[in-house]
Amino acid sequence: MSEVDSKLYAPAPEVVQNAHVSGMEAYQALVAEAEADYEGYWGRLAREFVSWQQPFTQVLDSSNAPFFKWFADGKLNASYNCLDRNVEAGKGDKTAIIFEADGGEVTKVTYKELLERTCRLANALKAQGVKKGDRVVIYIAMSIDGVAAMQACARIGATHSVVFGGFSAQSLRDRIEDTGAKLIITADHQVRGGKQLPLKAIVDEALALGGCEKIEKVLVVKRSGADVAMTAGRDVWMDDALAGQDSFCEPEWVEAEHPLFLLYTSGSTGKPKGVQHSTGGYLLHAALTTKWTFDLKDNDVFWCTADIGWVTGHTYITYGPLALGATEIVFEGVPTYPDAGRFWKMIQDHKVTVFYTAPTAIRSLIKAAESNEAVHPKSYDLSSLRILGSVGEPINPAAWEWYHQHVGGGRCPIVDTFWQTETGGHMITPLPGATPLVPGSCTLPFPGIQAAVVDETGKEVPWGQGGILVVKKPWPSMIRTIWGDPERFKKSYYPEDFKGQLYLAGDGAIRDAKTGYFTITGRIDDVLNVSGHRMGTMEIESALVSCTELVAEAAVVGRPDETTGEAICAFVVLKRPRPSGDEAKAIAKQLRDHIAREIGPIAKPKDIRFGDNLPKTRSGKIMRRLLRSVAKNEAVTQDTSTLENPAILEQLGQAY
Repeated sequence: MSEVDSKLYAPAPEVVQNAHVSGMEAYQALVAEAEADYEGYWGRLAREFVSWQQPFTQVLDSSNAPFFKWFADGKLNASYNCLDRNVEAGKGDKTAIIFEADGGEVTKVTYKELLERTCRLANALKAQGVKKGDRVVIYIAMSIDGVAAMQACARIGATHSVVFGGFSAQSLRDRIEDTGAKLIITADHQVRGGKQLPLKAIVDEALALGGCEKIEKVLVVKRSGADVAMTAGRDVWMDDALAGQDSFCEPEWVEAEHPLFLLYTSGSTGKPKGVQHSTGGYLLHAALTTKWTFDLKDNDVFWCTADIGWVTGHTYITYGPLALGATEIVFEGVPTYPDAGRFWKMIQDHKVTVFYTAPTAIRSLIKAAESNEAVHPKSYDLSSLRILGSVGEPINPAAWEWYHQHVGGGRCPIVDTFWQTETGGHMITPLPGATPLVPGSCTLPFPGIQAAVVDETGKEVPWGQGGILVVKKPWPSMIRTIWGDPERFKKSYYPEDFKGQLYLAGDGAIRDAKTGYFTITGRIDDVLNVSGHRMGTMEIESALVSCTELVAEAAVVGRPDETTGEAICAFVVLKRPRPSGDEAKAIAKQLRDHIAREIGPIAKPKDIRFGDNLPKTRSGKIMRRLLRSVAKNEAVTQDTSTLENPAILEQLGQAY
């Protein structure tokens, strides 16, 4: 038996029998349909999954490639598709969201209640002067208010840009400025892990930094009830804004290509990229992948543990599950509070059937469970689970096996999903009732997605040989452009190396020589993936160097980390003699605190190493491949003959 055969987990007959995509023959039939008539395939699904106020007559417009348009002459409204449609179908009294607060308090809202809440907020936004095409920044914790805010923007045709609540004032300011937003929705605080964290104060700090002059209003949700500073004429309590607003708001019917949202992701240049997604194509893929990848049924309780500040929270909390009329969990807190059994207790309490989380969370919970039996999954009743999912980064086989055995009881298929902020939804993923599973592999492309592994010239490489992951044809939920920077869009995703014909995912991959299954091997550019959050090395380097009184030069690389997937390692040259011992520890702490202020705590380096200078070639180029070896504490075996200063590698050995 080969290694692949011995690790192959075939779907159980009862899973196959009841699945939306039942068996590999059904999967292959969908793939064949897409290959035979690509536009016909996507057109059929768009009519089936999306309600159109004005039907489309053209599926795909490639006349201005790579700025592809999908269903361009159709009109729809995303909020109508997620809310009104379900109420009209008789699901008004069905629970849409089960919200569990950090402290354990549970609130449930039905589809009818969520529709009314969204409509009142949409009317409040209109009363504040927000109209179709305006941008609204949402800087709020996981909450029903956050989901309703996104839906309310979609309802009136405003484009939302959600900023993760862990980002700093500087990062928030950069995103406000780039979007040209006119209104911010935030809260007094967010509550995570038993702590109150200021949101409104960070908004105030961001606006005080300048460059956000287009902001007219700040709507503030009362979460903690603690006192916060309110600027007269600009800041409005959400309760006051909602007072007297009608519980119905007519949807704004928008063109399929109307920008539904902008979401910022780190790039390798240091300037975050505003990924722009459409309404029609995005909504189709959100609904379709939620249904097929998770085999979602009407009686499921679906829980995606992501934050709405990331694309996973957009697609698999705010849009996909609601477009299908599902019941879902929204969780405010963290997996380790009040203890590391929180996820398992919530699955037990709410009878969760489909659970979707990140390898980082799984790895940290494995560590906790091994040291404390009380928080081990076996101490909870997880029998309601039927599907498990993994998102954010490749899941290592050992964590996959633990997840399968201890959380899924050996009976739940794991959908290891590969996709990106830019793709809008799943690209390569098992389908639970069809795909035999291999731990650590995201297996096969979603039906209709044509992925390949190529060399630097764009030529496909043989199976079993590593290369660059690309997508050969446009798909409905793809990124439309980078906000305000179409040239950067083309250069980043449709490079001239591939004659502008192939979408460059930015990841390396390999296809198994026998099965054709894909395994993602990591980023090919200078973007790190820490706990499923993508950050550009340039962004972190820029933040370090902005500590002008201390830092002369910095280089940042990633190294494997068993908890976070990748850890950030910074190599720093100071404007003073190289420190050691307690002095080095104190300076390292000072630099970490500085990065937390500039970008956010998630960007704090795990290791900081000091040198008199950095390893450079004689032409002045930093040799990052050597730094990666140093970061991993590996012996440097590469050729160092081009180094200007070989002795520097020894200095960089000590991490603080």
